[in-house]
Amino acid sequence: MSRLKLGYAPTRRFVFSAEDAFRYKVMIKEKIESFGLDIDIVDLEGLNQEGLLYDDHINADLIADRFKQEKVDAVFFPHCNFGTEDTVARVGKALGKPVLLWGPRDEAPLEDGMRLRDTQCGLFATGKILRRFNVPFTYVTNSRVNDPVFERGFTNFVAAANVVKQFRSLRILQIGPRPASFWTMMCNEGELLERFGIEIHPITLVDIQRASQKIEKGSSSELAEAIDYIKAKLDWSEVTEADVRRIAALKVAMKQYALNTGSTAIAIQCWSSLQDAMGIMPCLANAILTDEQIPVTCETDIHGAITSVMVQAATMNQHPTFFADLTVRHPDNPNGELLFHCGNFPVSLTVEDKPKLRKHFLFDDHSPGTHEGEIKGGDMTLARFDGDHGEYQLFLGKARGIQGPYTRGSYVWVEVNDWPLWEEKLVKGPYVHHSVGIHANAIPALYEACNYIPGLTPDAVDPTEREIQAWLRGAGL
Repeated sequence: MSRLKLGYAPTRRFVFSAEDAFRYKVMIKEKIESFGLDIDIVDLEGLNQEGLLYDDHINADLIADRFKQEKVDAVFFPHCNFGTEDTVARVGKALGKPVLLWGPRDEAPLEDGMRLRDTQCGLFATGKILRRFNVPFTYVTNSRVNDPVFERGFTNFVAAANVVKQFRSLRILQIGPRPASFWTMMCNEGELLERFGIEIHPITLVDIQRASQKIEKGSSSELAEAIDYIKAKLDWSEVTEADVRRIAALKVAMKQYALNTGSTAIAIQCWSSLQDAMGIMPCLANAILTDEQIPVTCETDIHGAITSVMVQAATMNQHPTFFADLTVRHPDNPNGELLFHCGNFPVSLTVEDKPKLRKHFLFDDHSPGTHEGEIKGGDMTLARFDGDHGEYQLFLGKARGIQGPYTRGSYVWVEVNDWPLWEEKLVKGPYVHHSVGIHANAIPALYEACNYIPGLTPDAVDPTEREIQAWLRGAGL
């Protein structure tokens, strides 16, 4: 994944202190660099003597041109005093990227009654003109540079911009059609392209079979590395050496197809034709690729693959996702639920040091290739991008791991705030029984990202939309 590029366009207005604005320009940039985010910052140095946005139309054109040439993914307009709202709006409109609006809180007036910045007043003006230009933007509460609310708002904006960046460039490798009996996995490929620019690159199971067989018969370093990984990380005593080699070859083939087609996620028809053709389950291959930041979804779930990329991006790609069925309620906890799939959760998430590589326990052929075991609990986000009848929503909720009975496959028991409410939302739709989990709080970033994705509505169950907005304003700090 390429690093996110942030355009840094501090702004001032001529009637207030240029010296104080310059001081804040430097101070704010030093502060955002101290947050330790994995981003590149493109500033205005060299475009004028101050490296600030102000005054005329030419200034706006030069700034927009620089940011376009540098291919920035988002732009930050810190108001170092009142600011120049029309130039800010022109640049924001020209770029069409996520926009962050914020300014540092003003100090007390000087002894003679003069004020150096009037930053808050300028923020009101810029917000109105951004609306006039139809530029969606994120606003962080007027606060001091060192206030925690600024860091929270800025880092969340960067994560949201990363979601938007990866969403807008989504291409999904589809391996095989959906299983015939899974009508829930229907999706409108044309509508995804027309509305969101999401591309699907389909290949057949025959394509992946041939590629895997070629790799399996060879002696590539990628195959050797995959075999070594499986043997080092898993207890493979229940399967054969040939099974391990075939599973590793499938993993390598899937990754090569993803890289060669520019796909950032994969949706695969994991049963049952694959078992007839290759004699293995793809679950472990899916798990390893998901750990490598190429999330793979089962049963050709295209919407699940979209969700996986979004959720992963919301944590700046610092955590792996896991793709799960919402399966059964906890036998004792009324708000408990089992998150499960046959054996595809990332190996890095498992509780055991060496989880088992096993044969499938449901299907009659009992093909090898499932990676089984409980994964760690703790706090996590659950999400689902889905839609029907031309309307799309993003389900968002938080959960935490709890104790529960042993079950086969990859699994974790979780507790939510109000499972009957969740269940009603999920059944009434437009959702299905699949969800994407991640061990991080990705909800505020995903919520904010929807601001920049026309046609996608956030559907927050816990926290609520009002609670997310309060958190972004600094609640709990």
